[in-house]
Amino acid sequence: MAKNKRKNIKKKTNKSNKINWTDVIHNLRFFFRNEQVQFILGLLITFAGLFIILTIVSFFFTGALDNAIVNNISYKEYHSLKASDTPKPEIHNWMGVSGAYLSHKIVNNWFGIVSLLIPIFLVLTGLRIMKISKLKTSKVFFITAYGLIAGSITEAFIFGNIFTMSHINWGGTHGSQISELLKTSIGIPGMILLIILFIITAFIILKKSSMQKIQETMIKSKPSFGYPFGKSQDEEPDDLELEIEIDNDDSTIEEHRKGFFKRVVSFFSFFKRKKQNTDEVETGDENDFDSMDSQETDNTMSYQEQPMPATSTSSYQEIIDNTSETIENDFEIIVPKDDEIPEESAKNERKHNIETKVEDSVDMDQMEDYDPKKDLSTFTFPTMELLKVYNTGNKAIDMQEQNDNKNRIITTLRNYGIEITSIKATVGPTITLYEIIPQAGVRISKIRNLEDDIALSLSALGIRIIAPMPGKGTIGIEVPNKDPQIVSMQSVIASKRFQECDYDLPVALGKTITNEVFIFDLAKMPHLLVAGATGQGKSVGLNAIITSLLYKKHPSELKMVLIDPKMVEFNIYSTIEKHYLAKLPDHEKAIITDVTKVTQTLNSLTKEMDDRYELLMRAKVRTIKEYNEKFVKRRLNPNNGHRYLPYIVVVIDEFGDLIMTAGKEIEMPIARIAQKARAVGMHMVIATQRPTTNIITGTIKANFPARMAFRVTSQIDSRTILDATGANQLIGRGDMLFSQGSHLIRIQCAFVDTPEVEDITQYIGNQRGYESAFVLPEVLSSDIDDKTGGADISERDVLFEEAARLIVIHQQGSTSLIQRKFSVGYNRAGRLMDQLEATGVVGPAQGSKPRDVYVQDEYTLEKLLDSLR
Repeated sequence: MAKNKRKNIKKKTNKSNKINWTDVIHNLRFFFRNEQVQFILGLLITFAGLFIILTIVSFFFTGALDNAIVNNISYKEYHSLKASDTPKPEIHNWMGVSGAYLSHKIVNNWFGIVSLLIPIFLVLTGLRIMKISKLKTSKVFFITAYGLIAGSITEAFIFGNIFTMSHINWGGTHGSQISELLKTSIGIPGMILLIILFIITAFIILKKSSMQKIQETMIKSKPSFGYPFGKSQDEEPDDLELEIEIDNDDSTIEEHRKGFFKRVVSFFSFFKRKKQNTDEVETGDENDFDSMDSQETDNTMSYQEQPMPATSTSSYQEIIDNTSETIENDFEIIVPKDDEIPEESAKNERKHNIETKVEDSVDMDQMEDYDPKKDLSTFTFPTMELLKVYNTGNKAIDMQEQNDNKNRIITTLRNYGIEITSIKATVGPTITLYEIIPQAGVRISKIRNLEDDIALSLSALGIRIIAPMPGKGTIGIEVPNKDPQIVSMQSVIASKRFQECDYDLPVALGKTITNEVFIFDLAKMPHLLVAGATGQGKSVGLNAIITSLLYKKHPSELKMVLIDPKMVEFNIYSTIEKHYLAKLPDHEKAIITDVTKVTQTLNSLTKEMDDRYELLMRAKVRTIKEYNEKFVKRRLNPNNGHRYLPYIVVVIDEFGDLIMTAGKEIEMPIARIAQKARAVGMHMVIATQRPTTNIITGTIKANFPARMAFRVTSQIDSRTILDATGANQLIGRGDMLFSQGSHLIRIQCAFVDTPEVEDITQYIGNQRGYESAFVLPEVLSSDIDDKTGGADISERDVLFEEAARLIVIHQQGSTSLIQRKFSVGYNRAGRLMDQLEATGVVGPAQGSKPRDVYVQDEYTLEKLLDSLR
């Protein structure tokens, strides 16, 4: 036992004497990351480079005088000469004896005159270390190496035989030997071709555009390479991000190089720890092994969790500033381009081609196709001049703001021990998306929990962290811009993407973070729920939806039902009643504001839905698109009840108010339309400023998969709308999240002002329209009672008379009162109340309020009951 203990002590003593190379490397890295150390090191390298430059320049002028001394006396022998024996020969180089010997060595024995590139490289490297220059060290090194090799060979071949008596070896020892070897191998013509190759390659390396000039000169044609997607030099590239990624190849190489050294250090550290643990297991001392393992674990955890050793605050800040400069090299700022706006001539040409195709498609041997637009063949769509133009498209990007935000994000993450490898910014109209890639081993939840800390460091109104970003492998941080831009409706409507889209019901909503126009097809949604707090842009969003449809759909193809409980939002659309609106036959106004008329209109829409399904069944088709195609081809007979079916879009501005006043009378027909009406071309857009669970019920959410969420006040409201957080962190003024499924898209809603909408409706209203608005089918009250389970007074409940007496005595038409007094369920109490309404004892339902009691005393009630017996 004593012998084993002595062996253990001896092994531990030997281990303690071993050098921990991991700690040594870590301490060296920490030492050289110090800002003062880096500055001094860079200063020394810069002065060394300047010293060598002066020695070489002096060598060109004084080298002939010093040549005999340098060739015959070595540097050591020159300093050993004593003044008493032999006087020292005079050195003429500006930098003294060291300059004379050093310049002769570098120029004549190395690469010749181009050796001047070596001290220039040292100067640029020193300035880079001092953070004065931003030139990439890897690129400068590559150019220097190429210049030394190619330049020395070229100089030795051209000037080697011409200036043989000079004190300068033009190509140096390297150039002379390689040149002689190549002349023997490929001959003088081959050497000339090689030198031409060197010169052309040098021009391409130094200036990328020379590549295109060479191609133009040699082939006399525009270059096809060097521009994305084969565009010519005169055309502007479409993908700005692609160009930036190409220009940043050197930074990518540098990043891989650094990552390689990190992996090497990590590998040797892991191997060393594993070997230590194995040695301790062999000793057999379990207690010592446990203590060693615990100590190693603590050291490892402290190294991972703490980004820097425990030093002073100033040293820590120095390391932050130093490593920030490394990430700054990989920082990309992408400024997405605006969507292309087609020229007027192109639009006219497309219009002419369409008209030509229509004329050519008419077969005189067959009946001409039905044209639904024939009744309003002179109708013209609103022009772009009606929309206001905001001059914000060419606004310069504040680079100072972007770099400041980037530095604050890096510093905040590093304060919590989170290192990142790269960061990229995409500048949008109102927010900027910063995409970061964390180092391996960093938990995403740790970054997600720093949302408020990053917002504090940026002094931002509210930020949103997307961790991870779908399909990208990065983490997104959305930061509001200090000077947001206005996304005008004109820029969205006039975009090439909207003008050329072929959606059934196209809606141009606004612009995304990447400055792309966001367009969706309402026919495929098929219904849309809009929610947000008061004053955050809901009404503007509804106007943007309606305006998009007015710019793309002919009055024969689209009808709208506008429901406005607030009575002031949709009033401006009354001008286009005879073109686009639909209403009941007995209603005076097409804009529905009365709650009782809302119920009638929704029930009428359900009947229209059932009638359309009947037509589709008889036509043996499944969708409205197939049905209309058959009708246009005159394969359906109008005498059998068939007709052209326009799309119907129902827009409700304040859904919460309707639910509060009418309750299930409103929710039931809306649920029926949302569940079934997609195939027959009926779609709904409902908006509310109260995103609560009693307004947006489970039935509504299940049938409205597409959601638009403007800013709300709490996470609960955001989850009610989107089933996710995020809407509570928006900045308002049209900033919104669009959801269709699980993916959220952040959009800046296009701004369309009330005067613009008035101009558009006036432009349409001044044209000839139909004789009246689109007439919806009339629904009788008996039909509604049959569909909603109306009361049948011929089969009265056994408790009918007792319930009538109870209601009259208490003068309170309440279903809950019947439930409590007779201990019956809600359904039976409701049927009793419906029977009392049918016999005239109580009035109709008033939402959550009790019904009015029409019978005032028991004597009148008994007379009524006698008449019913």
